[in-house]
Amino acid sequence: MSSGPVPPGRRTAVRLKSARKHTASSQRWLERQLNDPYVQAAKTQGFRSRSAFKLIELDERFKLIRPGARVVDLGAAPGGWAQAALQRGAARVVGIDLLPIEPMPGATFLTGDFQDPASEAELLAVLGGPADLVLSDMAPNTTGHVGTDHLRIMALAELALDFAERVLSPGGAFVTKLFQGGAQGAMLSALKQRFSTVRHAKPAASRKESRELYLIATGFRG
Repeated sequence: MSSGPVPPGRRTAVRLKSARKHTASSQRWLERQLNDPYVQAAKTQGFRSRSAFKLIELDERFKLIRPGARVVDLGAAPGGWAQAALQRGAARVVGIDLLPIEPMPGATFLTGDFQDPASEAELLAVLGGPADLVLSDMAPNTTGHVGTDHLRIMALAELALDFAERVLSPGGAFVTKLFQGGAQGAMLSALKQRFSTVRHAKPAASRKESRELYLIATGFRG
């Protein structure tokens, strides 16, 4: 597997021959998938999702995954970030999602809600100690209403941060997804109080039309 982000490059656009069999929205989605270099690279390199390249790029920029690290992946399905974390040197990866995830060598996947105390206890038992990195690529089902979608993803990010504060070791790191726009002041303030450095990034693998960006907090103060 390649360990670096995939340059988009220039490709001839693929058009669906069976367009009449699909609705207009389905056709657009399928054509986007066929023409997405990260989708193709994920298939070629054996990643479960194109999002693996987002974490790879974030790790290359911010040095998040130390050799031997314990990593927690919130909202882990289908497992692309777990794959990337293992490839980058994590010793133990525990992912949790409401949906079942196909097993993966080197990772443990739990089915449940990370907010459930029983699920958290099980996760920490499997992890074998405090986490060095907590990842959250969770996003709500979008409504198309910017304000509503922003509030929903902020709520997920705040829950992920609350979890991270309980399980991170001193010096650990936290990564969470947000949407661009809207008020993020309270979240940034909370992160700056708890971590020595807080930055944001939009990886190249994030689609241009997507409003997603990531907050990267390092140096957890404990």
